[in-house]
Amino acid sequence: VEVQDEQGRVLKRARLPEGMAGMSRFHELVGRFVPEDAQPSEVLVCIETDRGPWVRALRAAGYRVFGVDPKQAARHREILGSSGAKSDKGDAHALADMVRTRHHQLRESAGDSEVAEAVKVVTRAHQALLWERTRHMLRLRVALRDYFPAALQAYKPLGLTSEPVLRLLAKAPTPATAAKLTTSQISSALKGRRDIPAKTQEIKQILRSDQLGQADLVTAAYASTMRALTAVITTLNAEITTLEGEVEAHFGRHPDAEVILSQPGLGVILGARVLAEFGDAPGRYASAKTRKNYAGTSPITRQSGKIRTVHARFVHNDRLVDALHLQASCALLHDPAVRAYYDQLRARDVSHNAALRQVGNRLVGILHGCLKTHAPYDQATAWSHRE
Repeated sequence: VEVQDEQGRVLKRARLPEGMAGMSRFHELVGRFVPEDAQPSEVLVCIETDRGPWVRALRAAGYRVFGVDPKQAARHREILGSSGAKSDKGDAHALADMVRTRHHQLRESAGDSEVAEAVKVVTRAHQALLWERTRHMLRLRVALRDYFPAALQAYKPLGLTSEPVLRLLAKAPTPATAAKLTTSQISSALKGRRDIPAKTQEIKQILRSDQLGQADLVTAAYASTMRALTAVITTLNAEITTLEGEVEAHFGRHPDAEVILSQPGLGVILGARVLAEFGDAPGRYASAKTRKNYAGTSPITRQSGKIRTVHARFVHNDRLVDALHLQASCALLHDPAVRAYYDQLRARDVSHNAALRQVGNRLVGILHGCLKTHAPYDQATAWSHRE
């Protein structure tokens, strides 16, 4: 850390440990250089994150905390020196100089409620498990293509991460054992599915067809990896289901849950993700435009002389953009006003993805208005300007 005064003079540099010891040492450093009657809000702190125990402790102490993006910090470091040198001491100096000279241009970290923080924890954990399951599913698909293409052909329509497919792969991980599966064994694995007899016969026929394969020893090795992959995916399925319940429970406690769920295209999981990534700190988004800019749905303009171009934002919160993209896709199917807006964009030769971004941008503005007034979504009010 580096402590500077209002004129930019370096008062103290130090390396602090993590935890309570580091925070206590930080308070001691600050106390050396401020008057006894000074208020904690007179101390400005710049840090390359807007969350975590340190940020929470700094805000609880009353300091004004500015969490900056690492790219912002890197750009300011280049202003101070163009040599390209980088060190922890240099980073601390750049952050201290930034908050001293540009704090009026930085966004002050506003604390989310405990409920919103809890929602963020469980939603991000849930999404991380979904991504992890996708990775294992892709590994499963590659392995099946290499040694057991019949299984890939037979089970792919059911979904490689579905419980019936995992049960069948665990029971018969090789072409030879799969070809011996009986009708009753396959039907039992498909319990709960529609049209079981037809699906059973189709799977049985494919598994007993002639396919290219590997040598027996190599096939046995693949079977061992297959058992491990199916066990991991089965465990992930169970934990994902458990976390879905946690997401629903925590999200249901938030006072804005009803307003968020009223938005077109948002259910419990997507709604919880949107709440988690936007946060609920009062005053964080001064206007709908500010919220859209943070969401990454609003475009940016590049202009030089007579040349002016409009581009999509590529610097954004990936988790939030993913949730808003899914919301826009779902809203097209359930809200006629959203569909009409999308069709109008497509009629102007706007591509599908660009149209979804514009739909998402409009929905973010509507969400901001609903949260600001604590009113649920009303189609007539939200789209009255387009009538």
